[in-house]
Amino acid sequence: MLYQGELGDAKPSQLLREFDLHAFRAETADAGTASSASELALDYARTLVEGSLAHRESIDRLVAEQADNWRLERMPVVDRNVLRLAVYEMRFQSDVPAVVAIDEAIELAKKFGSEQSGRFVNGILDALRTTLDLDSSR
Repeated sequence: MLYQGELGDAKPSQLLREFDLHAFRAETADAGTASSASELALDYARTLVEGSLAHRESIDRLVAEQADNWRLERMPVVDRNVLRLAVYEMRFQSDVPAVVAIDEAIELAKKFGSEQSGRFVNGILDALRTTLDLDSSR
């Protein structure tokens, strides 16, 4: 949703409204998964998108501080938005350990980004975790 919003310059409410719920359910459902699990996943995705957008300015500042020789606007769109999601989780979702947010971000970057995206995202997020002194047990 963040990627779509940035490329299409859509408003957050429009992103959430136009999200392809049927495709999401098909992608997240498997033989043993109830639809309530995909609803929970979608609710969490909405929380991440809304939170990332609400705190975008402060998140972007944190990322820019860690990204030596990279201006935020020059980063690949996928990497930039994966970083935003992860930083939001690390800073504002106290029930998510920082290392879990980082691991998930790396996997997203590898899946949807370039060959170097996983390493790039890992480097920035790990440096940010250290800088912010986020305990890995949180």
